[in-house]
Amino acid sequence: MLTENHDYQFLAIFLAIAVVFPIIPICLAKAWAFFFSPPKPGREKNAIYECGLKSQDDAWIQFHAEYYLYAIIFLIFDVEVLFLLPFGVVFLQLPVGAVIAMLVFLFLLVEGLAWAWKSGILHWK
Repeated sequence: MLTENHDYQFLAIFLAIAVVFPIIPICLAKAWAFFFSPPKPGREKNAIYECGLKSQDDAWIQFHAEYYLYAIIFLIFDVEVLFLLPFGVVFLQLPVGAVIAMLVFLFLLVEGLAWAWKSGILHWK
């Protein structure tokens, strides 16, 4: 048990467990790989595997930037919901400053949506 003379004994034990705990699975994985994996790369080990199908062409293809912009805009408006949910739950208890801050946030999001719409990013080509 901890006594007054050993106040940091708990921290030392906790540190030892925190160091040993991740090392054990790593050592077990290395031992598993040493005993059960083939020693040298072979035809099967180096075979290309993509969802169960053999690849047809080169994997390095060029994507248009519109796909990335579309995805980023989706993420921005998806994360917006995470900010609006707590606001909507406590809307009636908020001070005026918090309501104004949220209105500024919403204004910036609507402005971004208007820009994306005007730029034609939302039109799938």
